[in-house]
Amino acid sequence: MASSSQPRVCVTGAGGFIASWLVKLLLSRGYAVHATVRDPGNPKNAHLKELDKAPQNLRMFKADVLDYDTLTPAVEGCEGVFHLATPVPEDKIVDPELEVLDPALKGTLNVLKNWYCAAKIVAEEAALEYGDKNGLNVVRLCPALSLGPLLQPTVNASSKFLIYVIKGGPDAMTNKLWHIVDVRDVADALLLLYEKKESSGRYICSPNHIHTRDLVALLKKMYPKYNCVENILDVDPKASLTCQKLMDLGWKPRPLEETLKDSVEFYEKAGVLRDVDGHPCRLPYLFRLAGDQ
Repeated sequence: MASSSQPRVCVTGAGGFIASWLVKLLLSRGYAVHATVRDPGNPKNAHLKELDKAPQNLRMFKADVLDYDTLTPAVEGCEGVFHLATPVPEDKIVDPELEVLDPALKGTLNVLKNWYCAAKIVAEEAALEYGDKNGLNVVRLCPALSLGPLLQPTVNASSKFLIYVIKGGPDAMTNKLWHIVDVRDVADALLLLYEKKESSGRYICSPNHIHTRDLVALLKKMYPKYNCVENILDVDPKASLTCQKLMDLGWKPRPLEETLKDSVEFYEKAGVLRDVDGHPCRLPYLFRLAGDQ
């Protein structure tokens, strides 16, 4: 059991890619964590219970961010809330409002309405407006394409993106500029912003920038045995992002090569890079060009 003197925080959507690493980090730093998931008994959330210090300091709550009343027990007694529960669709979206907008917007507002002893919250624009009206210091972290090893058993969309780049397949890609961050560095940034009293506003979390062809060249150099994606189309260049504001607080992200190395090593051990007969590797729907959808 967590002691009453421990700092206590809530993490919504705790079974997700970034959230799982945040829960792991919080537990390692001595926090008591209230983790919200839709179904605590689902095997895809079992990894949370196996984290170091989880038996003593982790409580799982069945909650849906669209259901205001289910969030109350989870945030009760918490000094802070990290709101990470939002969907990342991997298939074609039939109803954008129902599948994406409602969970992102209404879910964020439900978390805010349930929590008034606020210190820090990470959310987006709806949270900012609500915070301005209710005197909350809302801090938003905007991570780029997040890669790295997985804690959760299901492969998330951004990891499937990298798997496709490594393996190749029928879907074309553009030579766009990708903004990439290590998932472990995102967790570090979230906790850094929570603990730094001077943090405020929006922080871009995007330390690495690389075009598709350069990413492929780097992966081929590191892992020549793989048949990386080849059908890459030219596009107009885009401006890069800066995360200097976050780095000024002391954030020190990993180099891209380390993220790629740790990602590929995990994929190999997990067996997700093996070919499956009759199931060609595809880009997640989110990243496909219009002609490939």
